[in-house]
Amino acid sequence: MGKTIPLKIKAQLESVEELKTCHPDFSFSLKLKCTGCGEISDKWHDVTESEKYPGKTGRSENNYIAKCKMCGRENSLDIISGSNASYTIEDSEKFKSIVSFDCRGIEPIEFQPGDGWIVKVAESGKIFTDVDLKEKEWVEYDEKIQQSVGIYEFESELK
Repeated sequence: MGKTIPLKIKAQLESVEELKTCHPDFSFSLKLKCTGCGEISDKWHDVTESEKYPGKTGRSENNYIAKCKMCGRENSLDIISGSNASYTIEDSEKFKSIVSFDCRGIEPIEFQPGDGWIVKVAESGKIFTDVDLKEKEWVEYDEKIQQSVGIYEFESELK
C-alpha cells in the first residue's frame, strides 16, 4: 500500500436523498502530481475501478499507471476496493469522503466532476441516472412531487 488519499465532496442538496457514482464503472477525472519531482500534469486523467492495467514488472495490476514525463519514474494509483460511499441528505453542506485512492509515486490534487452520477429524489424515490455535474450544479423537475430537485455549490477536496 502507498499513501491513501480520500476524495471528499460537499454540496447543497435540494429534495435529493442520495448522490452516488455509477460504481465501479464511474470515471474519476483527476489532475495528478508526481511525488518524486513535483511535476503536475496539465491533462485530466480518468481513473475507473473496473479497469486494470499491468505494471512494468507485470506482477500487479493497477487502475492507473503512468511514467512521469519529467523524472521518468513509473507511478500508479488504485481506487481502494469498498471505499465508495454515497453522499446523502444528512451530509448536505458538509465534506464527506466518497472514495479513497491508494497512491504510489503520484497524488491526485484536483477532481473534476463529470457525468455518470446517480441521484435519488427524497420524497418520490425517483432515480435520475447519468447526471452531469461538470457545471458543479444540477437541476431537474420531478413530476411526481411537482417540484424541482437539485444539487448546488458542489465542491471537492483531496486531502
